[in-house]
Amino acid sequence: MKTIDALLAEGVEGKRVFVRADLNVPLADGTITDDGRIRAVLPTVKALADAGAKVVVASHLGRPKGAPDPAFSLLPAAERLGELLGAPVAFAQDTVGPAAHDAVDGLQPGQIAVIENLRFNAGETAKDDAERGAFADRLAALADVYVGDGFGAVHRKHASVFDLPARLPHYAGYLIATEVGVLKKLTDDVKRPYAVALGGAKVSDKLGVIDHLLERADRILIGGGMAYTFLKAQGHEVGISLLQEDQIPAVKEYLKRAEDKGVEFVLPVDVLVSPDFPDLKTKAPANPTTVAADAIPADQEGLDIGPETRKLYASKLSDAATVFWNGPMGVFEHPDYAEGTKAVAQALLDSPAFTVVGGGDSAAAVRTLGFDEDAFGHISTGGGASLEYLEGKTLPGLAALEN
Repeated sequence: MKTIDALLAEGVEGKRVFVRADLNVPLADGTITDDGRIRAVLPTVKALADAGAKVVVASHLGRPKGAPDPAFSLLPAAERLGELLGAPVAFAQDTVGPAAHDAVDGLQPGQIAVIENLRFNAGETAKDDAERGAFADRLAALADVYVGDGFGAVHRKHASVFDLPARLPHYAGYLIATEVGVLKKLTDDVKRPYAVALGGAKVSDKLGVIDHLLERADRILIGGGMAYTFLKAQGHEVGISLLQEDQIPAVKEYLKRAEDKGVEFVLPVDVLVSPDFPDLKTKAPANPTTVAADAIPADQEGLDIGPETRKLYASKLSDAATVFWNGPMGVFEHPDYAEGTKAVAQALLDSPAFTVVGGGDSAAAVRTLGFDEDAFGHISTGGGASLEYLEGKTLPGLAALEN
């Protein structure tokens, strides 16, 4: 795919450049709680503005139902973008209507505008090709050139991600170029030993990537809510822990395949349990109990990996040459259940390996728990996109940029 460097070499002075970013940031009462995705697109936006482009930034935020919803407005993200750039950023209160055209028409070379949430228009996410294409036509009227830099959305066949690049000269921004380069190191050019740490709530979210990694990884460490389905598959009592009964046959198959292929599958040896899920708003003391992973009481819920598992996982990551981590080890949002996730993050920092944090909750945990982002090899901005890439799937947004 052609990158933004090629576009800059061709010249963008005075051109309207549509940047499909990923400004899908978490909000609490209208306040951004993690601006990592905004900061990730800064190099692309700044390079284009510095080169004299009229930069039109677009993104989705949340899941509005194809109509304007103030709760999902991109205005806070536009304001934060301006703060980080140290430059004024215009904001259009619609996507392809009069406000968007007025904002873009008013741009001078080097200036930037953000248009409102793309998902306020049903055409953005439509299953119907014609409906999506009609919306892409209206977006194309705002620009001369397309730059894809919203890695967190490239696994979606949406108008601004898949259809719009076909209507304009298109290039990959710095973020997407970096993300793809990193993911190739996890698929095509892997340095071994290759260790993978997978957490998060549901096994079903990770089935595809586990299937793919069984052909590539040397060891796979399992934590988070998904661990209890693995423990149940081994015949252990898991109490009232998160459990996906319907996934047990698939999990048993993966454990058998791992054994046959010599892939080391590492499960918790102890866990923190409680009869009650913690209060994440007040963060009141939860007073968990540590038990062996094969001795969870019937009335207790596993909420984090235990101290012995933390040591075990750190040792399994210490000699790796490549590490991919996706998903927290427990309910890291509560201090009593954050130690497992902290231990994995610290193990990545202590390891000489090339380390990749696979976006989503893992990236949020790194920032929430106070780790230096720059100390990791790479922190992805797209958890779902990263996982689908590692599954070997064709990502619509990348395919569109490659065409």
